[in-house]
Amino acid sequence: MSRIAGMAPNGPKAVGPYSHYVVANGFVFVSGMGPMDPATGTINLGTVAEQTRLALDNVATILAAAGSSMAQVCRCGVFLADMADFPEMNAVYAEYFPENPPARTTIAAKALPAGISVEIDAIAVVG
Repeated sequence: MSRIAGMAPNGPKAVGPYSHYVVANGFVFVSGMGPMDPATGTINLGTVAEQTRLALDNVATILAAAGSSMAQVCRCGVFLADMADFPEMNAVYAEYFPENPPARTTIAAKALPAGISVEIDAIAVVG
């Protein structure tokens, strides 16, 4: 099995010992992304909609660096600090996957890093 770990040069700075993505056996596995602005390194604690949009933009940036795209996503994991935010997150999420959306799990996490409300990871096909 070949395995290549990488960092997206224009992605958000990693805040721990992890890669933005790992490519293995034709798939790319994207680490959980939150609402960090890659240009400034600041975390956006705005609305859940704003946080969801930035998290998904970060996923898209990392997928592109790994040779994939949002259209090739097979599965997402969505972590919410409060399940009451599901409708707001879901409305933005639907904009990114208007046709043939990927499989998805959405769970409420007791707490997310740095007080964020949303974190999203993804698995996609490469190429």
